[in-house]
Amino acid sequence: MKEYDFYVVPTPIGNLGDITLRAIEVLKAVDLIACEDSRVTQKLLNHFDIKTKCVSYHKYNEKERINQILDTLKSGKKMALVSDAGTPLICDPGSVIVKELRKNGFSITALPGANAVITFLSQISRKDEKFTFIGFLPKSKSQIEAIAREYKNTNVIFYESPNRIVQTLEIIKAVRPQAKAAFGRELTKVFEEIVVDEIDNVINHLNENISKGEFVCMIFPDEEAGEISEYEDKIKLLQDKGFSAKDISVILSELYGVNKNKIYKYAVGKQM
Repeated sequence: MKEYDFYVVPTPIGNLGDITLRAIEVLKAVDLIACEDSRVTQKLLNHFDIKTKCVSYHKYNEKERINQILDTLKSGKKMALVSDAGTPLICDPGSVIVKELRKNGFSITALPGANAVITFLSQISRKDEKFTFIGFLPKSKSQIEAIAREYKNTNVIFYESPNRIVQTLEIIKAVRPQAKAAFGRELTKVFEEIVVDEIDNVINHLNENISKGEFVCMIFPDEEAGEISEYEDKIKLLQDKGFSAKDISVILSELYGVNKNKIYKYAVGKQM
């Protein structure tokens, strides 16, 4: 098997049994492991009897660690990067050092493994495979509203904390009251929960149940928007030509037989 200078290694997001055999082999074989929190990583290492030393590498010291990691690799040693849970670089540190290593000609590989988004999506039925992953949503109400509007034609996925989840969904509901939503929490753990329902029902469920653990959420595309999304380019073209929403609805209804009221509502929404 080919050896690399630097390994990006996913760790379990909850159930320790989800680590791969190759991940264990790599973590035992490298000379040093860069990790977010050595206390968290050490529990994993102890569980699998991995004796490799660790060095802290998190979003607050990424740039400071670059020279140390470069020097370690230049001396001929191998390193691995892990996050507290899941896959590094996916809403976790690692981007800075990977960029520097590639710039300096070091060989890098990533191991497949646990990821909360994919684990969540594999339990959610969808009309198609398209989705947009936002990561952690911004805290600003106006920014969340803008995202809710921008991605109403596709599945949009994001992470959220338990103390903000209800507030965030309330903001989205105000913009898209008929939206369908889903969330997953405590994924792979004993109290794993997946809920798929109308956004109002999801909010009620969360208000009635104690929430803990990081959430993965998805807002489904609006059904009405999905039905007429194929006409979006035509609507924009007519709007650019100065046609009103009423005119556009009449024109497209006559030409393509699409529901006039749906086109009108859609065109008005685009003008807002």
